Amino acid sequence: MRSTPPASAPPLAHPDGTPVRVLVVDDEPDLAEVLSGALAYEGWQVRTAGDAATAVAEAAAFRPDAVVLDVVLPDGDGLAVLRRLRAARPDVSVLFLTARDTVEDRIAGITAGGDDYVTKPFSLEEVIARLRGLLRRAGMTRARDETAFLVVGDLVMDEDAREVTRGGEPVELSPTEFELLRYLMRNPRVVLSKTRILDQVWSYDFGGQAHVVELYISYLRRKIDAGREPMIHTVRGAGYVIRAAG
Repeated sequence: MRSTPPASAPPLAHPDGTPVRVLVVDDEPDLAEVLSGALAYEGWQVRTAGDAATAVAEAAAFRPDAVVLDVVLPDGDGLAVLRRLRAARPDVSVLFLTARDTVEDRIAGITAGGDDYVTKPFSLEEVIARLRGLLRRAGMTRARDETAFLVVGDLVMDEDAREVTRGGEPVELSPTEFELLRYLMRNPRVVLSKTRILDQVWSYDFGGQAHVVELYISYLRRKIDAGREPMIHTVRGAGYVIRAAG
């Protein structure tokens, strides 16, 4: 996990201007402190809990919009905590954060009602990007006086209008190219493997091979990077990453 602050992005807030509230539940104090600091850097209100009992009590008092929840807690199972949170607040967004990384564990977490799943070690940028996506999809919050924009350097995506520009010039994308670029832009500076991209963009039941990712990455490069300093990079043996040029 990197402890540097994430790249700046338009602040999210409730329609009345009050900050987003996030509860971090993890029994590793150092990890919880670093993650809380990164979320506070976003302008969000943050509380922490180190065990299941405290998590339930804090959730009742704090009424968070989102919960970052470890699956393994010293006094219980994060899945049980999730069920109690959902019983009290069905609309709360839950991002599982755990060292368990098997497909079975991911399916169990999502089946139990989790909205997303990030495995340790993780990047702060990824956690924040996923939380922002969850909050927007839940319809609970929106950046004030703006639509749903993703910004990486001079590349801007309007998710609502499904429009993309680079350096102010429009970029025409097919639906699949748009979804692939959106996934990259939601995870800036995060190296994404071909398998992970297939899972997230084409879904788990996609029957193709990893070469389809290479193909669509090449399509994006022709449209995003042609004649400009490249933003989409290959990390040999690991995957692909998007970052601001320069």
